[in-house]
Amino acid sequence: MKKIVSLIALSATLSGCGAVGHLKAIGKAPKMTPMEQSPSPVVEASLGLQGATNRAGGMPLAAVAPPPPPSASLFRTGAGAFFRDQRAGRVGDILTVRINIADKAAVDNSTTRTRAGSEKSGIAALLGLQTPLAKVLPGAVDPSKLVDTNSTSSSNGAGNTTRSETINMTIAATVVGVMPNGNLLIRGKQEVRVNFELRELVVSGIVRPEDIGRDNSILHSQIAEARISYGGRGQLTDAQQARWGQQIYDALFPF
Repeated sequence: MKKIVSLIALSATLSGCGAVGHLKAIGKAPKMTPMEQSPSPVVEASLGLQGATNRAGGMPLAAVAPPPPPSASLFRTGAGAFFRDQRAGRVGDILTVRINIADKAAVDNSTTRTRAGSEKSGIAALLGLQTPLAKVLPGAVDPSKLVDTNSTSSSNGAGNTTRSETINMTIAATVVGVMPNGNLLIRGKQEVRVNFELRELVVSGIVRPEDIGRDNSILHSQIAEARISYGGRGQLTDAQQARWGQQIYDALFPF
């Protein structure tokens, strides 16, 4: 019975600390995140694809995504045009985001404060009341030196902060929304897995169509409300983290 209780307590401890998940992942590469479904406008199929079948399943393409009623116009709905601006501007369009972060910051503060005060007061004679003071106050009483105070305070403070960050990469993002004023909401995610380490790059924000270059790209500095996340998960990332016992100790230890 004691062994069963010990095993239950041990399993509860391991599951609460996430150790079971680590045990299941031994010898396995981290799983990639499933691709999210991005919104896109309806595109009318070309005349050449009408009636075509899907080679993989043998089902008509129209059964998967019914196109709008066909028309005889050469300018199909949603199709690219030769004279149309090929830069991203609608929901579902793709543009390139160039991330080139090379930030350096140095802050140095110094503060010094000094304060001194002195106060003296006395009463040589006060209607003869200076005599009874000798009976109330201890020791010899000099009415001319009843109050004598002196105070001095001093404080010094100094602070120094230095940081440097460098990220240089490119990612493709998708237009997920168009604001009433024409600005575009973009979101992009990229995952690269090498052996047992998965590198993740996520970018999102708001861009102006006017800031998109002729090559359909935009700099990260031109993205408003930019959210750029660069990290990873896998064996190397786990090795750089402190063990859960040490993290609990650091969180609870008051000194």
